[in-house]
Amino acid sequence: MQGLHFDHVNAFLFEVAFAQCKLNLTSFYQVVLKKTKFTECQLEEVDFAEADLTQAVFADCNLNGASFDNTNLEKADLRSAQGYIINPAQNRLKKAKFSRSGLEGLLVQYDIVIEG
Repeated sequence: MQGLHFDHVNAFLFEVAFAQCKLNLTSFYQVVLKKTKFTECQLEEVDFAEADLTQAVFADCNLNGASFDNTNLEKADLRSAQGYIINPAQNRLKKAKFSRSGLEGLLVQYDIVIEG
């Protein structure tokens, strides 16, 4: 599944989970995805702008090129996700979980050199 537009889905009783899915180029713009589980998914170039990903889990997911803009990621779990770039100043990250190796994706916009 690629290039899907979940932003056109009726939000009433909308609940999904994804496992081993290729969802590249998909739009979740302004979609409420609270507690959604993404497991071993390809999420390259996915639009998560203004989505509510509160308590979402991204287990072993590839988020290369995914866009997060005014996204609610409070209590989300990205500890085993890779490839993401998330600007903390433009997204809600309170109590979100990240691995040490993923911190670079939170600091890239500051042009900081991270070694080791």
